[in-house]
Amino acid sequence: MNKYEILKKYFGYDSLREGQEELIDAVLQGRDVLGIMPTGAGKSICYQIPALMSSAVTVVISPLVSLMIDQVKSLNQAGIHAAYINSALTENQIVKALEYAKQGRYKIIYVAPERLESAKFMEFAMETEVSIVAVDEAHCISQWGQDFRPSYVKIAGFLKKLPKRPVVCAFTATATRPVQEDIMCILQLVEPKQVTTGYDRKNLFFKVIHQQGKTKKDVNILSYVKSHARESGIIYCATRKNVEAVWAMLRQEGIQAGKYHGGMGTEERNQNQDDFIYDNIVVMVATNAFGMGIDKSNVRYVLHYNMPQSLENYYQEAGRAGRDGENAECILFYSAQDLMINRFLLDSKIEMQKMLPEEAQILRENDEMRLNQMRNYCLTRDCLRQYILRYFGENANANCDNCGNCQAEFEEKDVTDTAKDVIMCMEETKQRFGYNVIVDVLLGRAMAKIRSYGLNELSCFGRCRQLSGSILKSVIFEMEKQGYISATKDKYQIMKLNRACERILENQQKISMKFPKEDLSMDQEQTQNRVRKSRSSDILNSKGLELFDCLREIRLLMAREQAVPPYIICSDKTLIDMCCKVPMDRNEMLEVNGFGDYKFEKYGEAFLEAIRKFTDGVKVSYTYGDYDDSSDAGELKNVRGKEKSRQSGKKN
Repeated sequence: MNKYEILKKYFGYDSLREGQEELIDAVLQGRDVLGIMPTGAGKSICYQIPALMSSAVTVVISPLVSLMIDQVKSLNQAGIHAAYINSALTENQIVKALEYAKQGRYKIIYVAPERLESAKFMEFAMETEVSIVAVDEAHCISQWGQDFRPSYVKIAGFLKKLPKRPVVCAFTATATRPVQEDIMCILQLVEPKQVTTGYDRKNLFFKVIHQQGKTKKDVNILSYVKSHARESGIIYCATRKNVEAVWAMLRQEGIQAGKYHGGMGTEERNQNQDDFIYDNIVVMVATNAFGMGIDKSNVRYVLHYNMPQSLENYYQEAGRAGRDGENAECILFYSAQDLMINRFLLDSKIEMQKMLPEEAQILRENDEMRLNQMRNYCLTRDCLRQYILRYFGENANANCDNCGNCQAEFEEKDVTDTAKDVIMCMEETKQRFGYNVIVDVLLGRAMAKIRSYGLNELSCFGRCRQLSGSILKSVIFEMEKQGYISATKDKYQIMKLNRACERILENQQKISMKFPKEDLSMDQEQTQNRVRKSRSSDILNSKGLELFDCLREIRLLMAREQAVPPYIICSDKTLIDMCCKVPMDRNEMLEVNGFGDYKFEKYGEAFLEAIRKFTDGVKVSYTYGDYDDSSDAGELKNVRGKEKSRQSGKKN
């Protein structure tokens, strides 16, 4: 079979997405590849199709047990024999899996990087022809990356030991230029085909909401979740304590919520994860330990209770929303305390305890740099999508009109006088303090630390007490952004004056910045009106939505029988396509997006029977207006509005 026949038979698709064909062809030609593709772009197909076209075994190196299990379940459901080798198996199970792979029963073997050095796996690799080694989440190999794992560095040694060098594929969703260079260098990729399809996830709406207190944040989180009661979502918290508190708050309000963090037992974590994947609960409250490799396609929102440690982390976590291509919301609730929480967490990283002091210092400085970039994202008044894309090295010249900043109304204000106060304060304090001390002095906060240094005796003490803390911090951030002041790179972040600030003091330069006209607190009705964009399900009329719910129930029953997550059987997008096309036989069902031969043999008749029963065997339209299955959710015409207008016209 050629690549298109495999794509249709096993995956149910008629065409490849952007970047996939280039990468697949390069692998088939024996070239190494580096694929930088956003979450949900179909990275796995880029090595799975070549694996199925090869007579030898493909080894996929993956960082997490949950990620491997999920991938193998998906492949088995598609009729592809695959296995994983990790700590979830007993030694006997591992021996059996490797033996089956030697015999050719498994085309794809997923393995944790730590297992590469084990005697059993090394023996298998030396005696079995390995045609492809695919490195998933390849950014883990770089100390410049946000998720560095020392075990990934050992992959290069494993490749050198193989009798014949396989094609090496590296894939990741988030990698700045230094990280990409590290990946190619450490893995020793040979003239790799590099494909970057772009980081932009057009279906995601980004927003940052500044919160001054925990109570207000809790109220807004609760209000948001209640207004999205039927939708699946994730709430990320920086600490276990916050996870427990937010989870308890939601449960007290009768919301089906689960929790996930490292302080829980393995059995409880796995049960809660399964409950979320199988749609038994609608919301998961978790630390960043949750989510990597969870391919749940119908997550409609990701909320961040605290600011993450880096933009890489944020984009990866936020990217777990809208994997099906439907519109989804990513909202970050920011408070100044988040910076202190994250610095404490970074200082406690286990990885640094295992390193030489020089290596640990470099890693900590890199962490601090990424943390500051994340803070700047939270404070910027510019387009949030532009900020993200530029961080990852992509050109983004136009505003996206699909983020909180683009949709907010701002007014320009002159803040030169406040900037002068900041400069004078830094001069009087001898440039010996950080951001927070400068703010406390200017606001006139006579706390113990300020008094102990005698800073309450300075002439600048209380000079900006007429301003709110958030406005003063915004001005300091703007000064740093424009290059008038800077912070040292160590974790103490001492603020320093740059030569350019003299122009402000000499009245040769003014500073202005944008302030929101309205309060940025969460107004649910207003947010709904601004954020809500059409989704594929909006094409369905009331009967179509009834059929959709019916098919979801059928899918859930089959998923429970098969002991797999519902989205592995098929995505919501596939069910919506069924509702629009209303297939009545096998040939029509194979025209449904995401439904191939193998899936039809397993599930096709059950869906067809449900559709025939619902429609009484009569093929009718359950959509508003004409249906075009090639349309993306964000580009659907407003047919519902037109239909309502037409009905209104008839009444008149």
